[in-house]
Amino acid sequence: MPGRRILLLILLWFPCAVFATGNAYLEELIQRARQENLSQRAEWLNLLHYKPYAYWFGSRSLADDPGFFNAPDGRNDAAAELEATLAAFFSTAEETDKTQNPQCRFIARYQWLKQELRFDPARLPPQPCKRFYQWRASLDPHEITLVFPAAYLNNPASMYGHTLLRIDARDQDEKTRLLAYSISYAAGTAETSGLIFAVKGLFGGYPGVFAITPYYLKVREYSDIENRDVWEYQLTLTQEEIDRLVMHAWELGPTRFDYYFFDENCAYHLLSLLEVARPGLPLTDRFRWWAIPSDTVRAVADQPGLLKRVVYRPASVTIMQERLKHLPATERELARDLGKQKIDANDSRVRALPAVDQAEALELGYEYAAYESATGRNKAPDAAAHMRELLLARSRLPVPPQKPEIPVPAVRPDEGHKTSRIGIGAGSRDGRRFGEIHLRPTYHDLLDQDAGYTRGAQIQFFDMRFRHYQDDDGLRLEDFKPLDIFSLSPRNDFFSPVSWKINVGWTRKRLADGAEPLVFRLHGGPGLAYAAPKLFGNNAVYYGFLEVALDASQRFESNYTLGAGPAIGLLADVTGRWGVHLQARSLRYGLGDDHWARELVLEQRYALGRQSALRLNLSRKQEFRDYWNSGQLSLYLYF
Repeated sequence: MPGRRILLLILLWFPCAVFATGNAYLEELIQRARQENLSQRAEWLNLLHYKPYAYWFGSRSLADDPGFFNAPDGRNDAAAELEATLAAFFSTAEETDKTQNPQCRFIARYQWLKQELRFDPARLPPQPCKRFYQWRASLDPHEITLVFPAAYLNNPASMYGHTLLRIDARDQDEKTRLLAYSISYAAGTAETSGLIFAVKGLFGGYPGVFAITPYYLKVREYSDIENRDVWEYQLTLTQEEIDRLVMHAWELGPTRFDYYFFDENCAYHLLSLLEVARPGLPLTDRFRWWAIPSDTVRAVADQPGLLKRVVYRPASVTIMQERLKHLPATERELARDLGKQKIDANDSRVRALPAVDQAEALELGYEYAAYESATGRNKAPDAAAHMRELLLARSRLPVPPQKPEIPVPAVRPDEGHKTSRIGIGAGSRDGRRFGEIHLRPTYHDLLDQDAGYTRGAQIQFFDMRFRHYQDDDGLRLEDFKPLDIFSLSPRNDFFSPVSWKINVGWTRKRLADGAEPLVFRLHGGPGLAYAAPKLFGNNAVYYGFLEVALDASQRFESNYTLGAGPAIGLLADVTGRWGVHLQARSLRYGLGDDHWARELVLEQRYALGRQSALRLNLSRKQEFRDYWNSGQLSLYLYF
């Protein structure tokens, strides 16, 4: 009996002893962490995504998910979070399919604190973390590539372009590249309206989530469906840095961030992953107010020793457009009909072509059929069988592949003009001289140099102009446009996109009594655009739009006026430096205050360099019964 009592006492005392030992070691670790000020080290703050909240409020984490923190106030108190995280590491909770031990849930934090505090495995036993290590083994991370799909205005989440990180496996090559995995961050929404997405995104109206998905799905989405060229920036991260990035990506998997269109977007949060991988990289601090994807790519490319090489991947549409440049009209028509399943590979007109021409028609027909199927334009049940038939017919021809050589653009996205711009100009309107200051925080307009950008894609936010007129006392706001989008997508016999435009803001309008108040304006509409191949070396586009404009002001007799009418224009690059935009519109305001508004505008740009340009604007306008002429010369600087 005495022996049994002693054994019982030992069993009752042992957990308490272990707990006391754990507490003692925890206190020891906390004291050492305080002495070394680990909670204020960049590595720890990066792991928590701490950033200055406001100059008078200090810093806090950008993560909005309570599950990302171990301390009740971990979002605002980095020291409390560090100590609570250390305490959590003593948990003996076993890993299941739905839960993780804290050492595994926060494995990047665990590894860093283990390294800094030199954990004693006898006093703080490490957990096996099988789920993480099995997942890591499936990735086999060996290199990291920053991927930049170019801008695509018809997808609201991609108007500025997009970025993601690709995890390249050890034995990966060009043939197996698509089997890699990618890390992306995006708003969790199915919203398709660009305007609604932008407005809600301004105020954090969507949850932002990280996702790790097969790269081939992203390539199919971007280059096959969204017509976007893809640029790949291979980075020089070491294996230790790659492991740190992958561990932190694991931590972020279930974590929610509020998605903000301008700053806390896809591009910004991927930079934070790179800062975790290589502490000391100054990437996110320069993007306090907004983070444009092309600017974040530029920030990465500018870091000494971080960039290994850059690879260009043309979109399927880019490849097809290059084919079309060299095909005669007859073969173009046959290829189009093959792609649309109007004819098959055994059509007599196809078989009558020489072997090389047959090959070109069949290859383009197959690519076009695949594009029509991927984009949902062709839903025929036998579409797959038709494509197999085209491939089989092509394989019978004894000629090599006719795929064209796609020229790599001379200017990469990170090498284009910077996205912020200031203009200083002088001019005359109706004989009155004026000076003007033009500010545009971001991003690109139709007359900016296209090098490094998607041609015909204008998107500007918070564009504003101030003028001082001769003999006036002060500076007046001429117009302010929080949102200004103009999408020019040329059509041809293969592709028929609809161009569109929308701008919203406040602008000066001359009324019947001669006054020029600021009025609220919502203006836009659909249109059609076509390339002009015989003008300026195929560097011109002409277009026509049906526009609608709603103006609102208490200065109107009806408080509003609503008009509609046609607009036409020509956009051309005469030379690499000289660009021209000629446009005319005539709007009939038939509801509210009845009047006409007409204008003819010629705007020219001459680039002095990548980050500077001169612009000359000449116009004749009418509002109500007043007509006037104006001219202006401005110097624009990009920064």
